[in-house]
Amino acid sequence: MSPADAKSVEARCVRLASKAENAAALAPVVERLTLKRGPNDLLIEVKAAAVNPSDVKAATGLMPYAVFPRTPGRDYAGVVIEGPAGTVGREVFGSSGDLGIRRDGTHASHLVVEADAVVEKPKTVSWEEAAGIGVPFVTAMEGFRRAGVPKSGETVLVMGVNGKVGQAAVQIATWQGARVIGVVRKAEAYEGHSNAPVEVIDASAIDVATRVRELTGGKGADIVFNTVGDPYFQAAHKSLALRGRQILIAAVDRIVQFNILEFYRGQHTYVGIDTLGLSSAATGAVLRDLGPGFASGHLKPFLIKASAVYPLERAKEAYVAVAGSSRDRVILKP
Repeated sequence: MSPADAKSVEARCVRLASKAENAAALAPVVERLTLKRGPNDLLIEVKAAAVNPSDVKAATGLMPYAVFPRTPGRDYAGVVIEGPAGTVGREVFGSSGDLGIRRDGTHASHLVVEADAVVEKPKTVSWEEAAGIGVPFVTAMEGFRRAGVPKSGETVLVMGVNGKVGQAAVQIATWQGARVIGVVRKAEAYEGHSNAPVEVIDASAIDVATRVRELTGGKGADIVFNTVGDPYFQAAHKSLALRGRQILIAAVDRIVQFNILEFYRGQHTYVGIDTLGLSSAATGAVLRDLGPGFASGHLKPFLIKASAVYPLERAKEAYVAVAGSSRDRVILKP
């Protein structure tokens, strides 16, 4: 029986039986499960899958809606081996807010996902690179979709510019013609791809808001993409231009001091982004917005180091690496 005729497949899947105290206590095992697709689903042979911090957080009980037992994983790239007419053989990639958390995910040899969730893999991008696009680029793009996509002439301030979401935000903003200023917590240059020079502010050595005002002729930033949260909340607030927008995606301590007067006098907008709230299909729609950027080379996938690629049997090592705030994009390869 050819793959196109198969109605089900026996998949090798990483399984988490129950929540763990921490990443070191995780005990993933690889099991064989029969996967079946519904009439509007695709059965995908997974070529590569990324490991995200949210995968590890869900495994350690930080997301109460996470189900057990389950197969983790939100990001993937692979080949359609069964699906509606015209889909078999397509090379695709994708991501999701519910895959791997509320239902079985991508850390497996095969995956069942809705047909409208997948995006064509650019020919110039490897399997590992395509698998690594997902969550960081979706988070960055959804932030800009909600806050207003940056335009030529606008200034975007990215807090935590060398994180993966920070780098994705830089790529998208400079693709759209905006000027980007990045913030780091120690002396280092911007490490990612960009379509224009990125001015970097070392927050340990200089007052961020003062420097942003200097660089913008007193105006401030039209958009602040705050990938860190409360540690940069005041600096972000003080850096905003009139009618500026701050995008928030993370927190260390949940409670901050908030000056309501400055907020409304500045006519500011605050936008909260949680990609875990996006279905697979909604995530696919965000990724499709990015397709032209990858096709034109204005957007580039993250560099994947050979040392950051693990087989399914070494999933625990991959999870521990991500929990240890490795800056590498960590990939599982079935």
